[in-house]
Parts: sequence; C-alpha cells; structure tokens
Amino acid sequence: MLRRSLFAATPLALLALPVLAHPNQAPEGAEAQRMIDEVTAFRAKLAKAVETKDFNTLRSSYADTFSHTHGSGKFDNKDARLVAAMSGEPLIEAAPASELVFRVFSGPTVILTGKSPILNVKEQKTYDFRWVCVYVTAISGWQLAVSQATRLS
Repeated sequence: MLRRSLFAATPLALLALPVLAHPNQAPEGAEAQRMIDEVTAFRAKLAKAVETKDFNTLRSSYADTFSHTHGSGKFDNKDARLVAAMSGEPLIEAAPASELVFRVFSGPTVILTGKSPILNVKEQKTYDFRWVCVYVTAISGWQLAVSQATRLS
C-alpha cells in the first residue's frame, strides 16, 4: 500500500511561500504622523457632513461594508447609519472626543479609540461612551470601515 504524504504532493514553489512572505511593516515616524493628520482631517470633514446633513459626503465617507455596533448592541450597516445621520441622531462621528489614541497600520489603516458624551434622545440624558473606529483607504481617500461604542455608565 503506497502512502503519499501531503508534503511530498506539494509543489516546491508553494513550500517556499512562507519563507518569502513577511508581514507588512507598520508606518512609523513622519509617515505615521501624516496618516494621523489625514485621519484627523477626515474626521473633521465627516463631523461637518453629519452636522450639515451632507448626504453625498456622508455616503462617500463610509465604506460600502461599514458596520456600527451601538452601546445597546444594535447593529447598523452603511444604509442605516446614513439614515441615522440624516435624521439628526447623535453619532460618535460628530461628538466631541477626548482620550484619543491613534494606532497606525499598513494598508493604510488607522484604528482610533476615544471617549465622547452622547445624548440618549429617549431619556434626554447624556452618557459617556468609549468607542473605536477603523479607518481605511479607498480610491477616493479615507473611509470609516467599522465603529463600535460602549456606554460607560
């Protein structure tokens, strides 16, 4: 009975791939700061679009596969987030933010965490939320790909 091992059946070119592959290096120094500055400007543009209900800017600012998880666990896709923005619902995208921490990755991708006071419209009470946003680049520039917020109290 002949047995063929997976190793023996694997073409040599495929065996060399892990040796040739290496993780992308995250940008550092001036390049990382440039990306942080670009995301900061993009966030200001997005906040203004939320405040002025600029639908075209909002639509191009969210990735097509965008998702947001609310502090309540509710899940929004891009369309639901656009409806929320156009209806004037308080969003982390337009809220004042503190405790900002930027993490820059290759891709280019920037993960940003922060803290914001958000009005609960039903209760007419403001709560602090800790949030995370993931910004990625697209053909048209930076886009918000995913966000999540957690109510602190």
